Amino acid sequence: MQELTLHYPGGQRVTARAHVGVVGSGDCEVLVEPHDATDAVVRVRTAVDGFELIWQRVLGSFFARYPVAGRYEINDQGATPGVVSLRLRQAVAGAT
Repeated sequence: MQELTLHYPGGQRVTARAHVGVVGSGDCEVLVEPHDATDAVVRVRTAVDGFELIWQRVLGSFFARYPVAGRYEINDQGATPGVVSLRLRQAVAGAT
């Protein structure tokens, strides 16, 4: 199991909590909540070790498009980058 904490610049802030997805084979769960800072703080817990660079690229691409400040928690069970991006978009839509 690997845990990463990454930071990205934010603009708009989330205003509510949101929870999407499930922790299950090939999927991931994303929780998001407001916080006082102006950045996005993302904690990733993944069952798949050795993919830190992929996580940085997927999350960097997402926050370049959607610079939404908040505290994010991602619990991963081998989700593809497409699933991760989908879950993040769903979480942001539910929290803004």
